[in-house]
Amino acid sequence: MQNPFESGHIKNYVLLYVSVVVIMILFFIASTLFHDVSKVDKKIFNKEVNKTNDLVVEKETTKSKTFKFKLLDKAY
Repeated sequence: MQNPFESGHIKNYVLLYVSVVVIMILFFIASTLFHDVSKVDKKIFNKEVNKTNDLVVEKETTKSKTFKFKLLDKAY
């Protein structure tokens, strides 16, 4: 294997690296120029408290107190 610094191939490697960087910069510039930013409307949330949610939560807590499985009387 030859050393690229001695054989003069380093110029090709530098040219390849520079061309990749230039292509990346051109794609970045093209994407920023042609990217149209539309105006985003501000979202407004409902500030009223829904009373039915409180009742549903209370019903769920009463159901959770009844166990689905029976535990053993004696622990082994």
